[in-house]
Amino acid sequence: MTSEESTAHENFVENGKNKTKLFCERCSSTVLLPKKAVYCEVEFFMPHMKKKADGTSETGETLKKYWKVDDMFEFENLGFTNTVETIKYLICADCEIGPIGWHDINDKKAFYIALDRVKHAE
Repeated sequence: MTSEESTAHENFVENGKNKTKLFCERCSSTVLLPKKAVYCEVEFFMPHMKKKADGTSETGETLKKYWKVDDMFEFENLGFTNTVETIKYLICADCEIGPIGWHDINDKKAFYIALDRVKHAE
């Protein structure tokens, strides 16, 4: 990872929280308002994005940079897929593109949105 890649997220972080609104990459619906999530790094394998995320895709990528939200009611437009083992994938509620994040049903206060799967306001 280059130093540019490792610091790219800093443009979106202020006092450890999301500095800007988060938007769906496809339809531009607002997913989350500013200062509603904390930046964290955790490795998690997610299927590649497609129209309807069902968690059955065998291809994907391990992502590390996430916005963590502790209350699902903080989101503006967010949908959940059916549970796959203990994981619910998070999708845009308007266009159903995803997964843009994930939630382990065993942890009621942790909803993760991948920085690379949403747009950030300028």
